[in-house]
Amino acid sequence: MTELSDPVAFPQDRTCPYQPPTAYDPLRDTRPLTHVTLFDGRPAWLVTGHGVARDLLADPRLSTDRTRPGFPAPTERFAAVRHKKTALLGVDDPEHRVQRRMMVPSFTLKRAGEMRPSIQRIVDERLDAMIAQGPPVDLVSAFALPVPSMVICALLGVPYADHEFFEEQSRRLLRGPTADDVVRARDRLEEYIGELVDRKQKDQQPGDGVLDDLVHQRLRQGDVDREELTALAIILLVAGHETTANMISLGTYTLLQHPGELAQLREDPTLLPAAVEELMRMLSIADGLLRQATEDIEVAGTTIRAGDGVIFSTSVINRDETVYARPDTLDWHRSTRHHVAFGFGIHQCLGQNLARAEMESALHSLFARLPGLRLAAPAETIPFKPGDTIQGMLELPVTW
Repeated sequence: MTELSDPVAFPQDRTCPYQPPTAYDPLRDTRPLTHVTLFDGRPAWLVTGHGVARDLLADPRLSTDRTRPGFPAPTERFAAVRHKKTALLGVDDPEHRVQRRMMVPSFTLKRAGEMRPSIQRIVDERLDAMIAQGPPVDLVSAFALPVPSMVICALLGVPYADHEFFEEQSRRLLRGPTADDVVRARDRLEEYIGELVDRKQKDQQPGDGVLDDLVHQRLRQGDVDREELTALAIILLVAGHETTANMISLGTYTLLQHPGELAQLREDPTLLPAAVEELMRMLSIADGLLRQATEDIEVAGTTIRAGDGVIFSTSVINRDETVYARPDTLDWHRSTRHHVAFGFGIHQCLGQNLARAEMESALHSLFARLPGLRLAAPAETIPFKPGDTIQGMLELPVTW
C-alpha cells in the first residue's frame, strides 16, 4: 500500500454533484485503504478498494456502535448526538439481528412489489400538481421530496400532515447548521415519535402501518420497549425519505447532464432498472460509512488496530477501475451487481427494495410525462449539498 505523505481531510465537498470530490483523486492511487484526518484532527482509515471494502463490511470485528469510545466522528454535528441510541445502523449483533428481523417482512422485494401501484399513484399525483402549477418549478420541493415522504408515511403509519415538521427536523439533524441544531432536532423527533407511539397504543383499532404493527404486537408483548421503538421509527422515517429524495433529484440532474444516456432510456424503458443501479453506483450519495475496529485486523498488508476508526468512501469504492471499466462514465449495460451504494454485509440498507421501486417509478414517469424537461438555470449555478451530509441537490429549478 502506498501511503499519502499528507493525509486528506475527510469529508470533502464535491465540485460536481455527481462526481467524487477532486480532493479524493489521490486516494485512487493509494487503494485499497489509507489514512485520512477528521474534523477534530483525529486519524482514521479510509477504505477505497472495492474488494477490501466488501470484505471489511462483512467483518464482525468492525462495530457500528457509535456510542463506543473513540468511534469516528466525521463532523462536530455527528459527535454531538453520538451518545444517542440509533437503531439498526448504529447497533451490533445480537441487538441488530433482533431489530432487523422485526423489520425485514415490511421491506422485502415482494412487499416493495406490492407497493408499486400505490407508489405510482403518489408519483402521478405529484406530477399532476406540478404540471398544473406550470413551469418553472423546484423539482426538489415539488416532486423529489414529497414522493418518498408520502411513501414512507404510508408504510410506517405516520401522518403526512406532519411532513413539514419532520422534514425540517430531518434536515437539521443531517446538516445542521450547528451541533446545537442537531441535538434539538433529534430531541424534537424523539418527542414527536414518542407521542405518536403513545397515541397508537391507545387506539382500539390499530392502523395498517408498520409502526401500528410494532406497537400493538411487539411493544405490547415486551419484544421491544418504547425507547427502542422510537429509535427504530426515527431511523426509518428519516432515512426513508431523505435518501430517496436525494437520489431522485440528483439522478434527474445527472440524466439531464447526460442527454445521450437519457435518450437511450427513452428509447428502451426496459433499461430503467439497470439505469437505477448505475445511478446508485455513480452517485454514491451516502459517502462515508462509519465503523470502529474491536480487534486487530490484518488486511492488504496493513494492520488496523483495535479502536481505530474505519470509514468507507462509497464514491471512491464504486469507481474502482479494477471492477468497473470506465468507472467515471454512465453505462446502462455494465454489471453493477456488487456496488456498495447500499452498503454491504449485515447492515446493508434495509429499504433498498423500496428505494429501487420509488426511483424507477419517479424517473420513468417524470421523463415520460415531461419529454421537454430541462434545467431552468445554468447547471453550474444550481446549488447542491456539502460533503458532510447525504449528497443531493439543495434545489433543482426545471422547466419543460
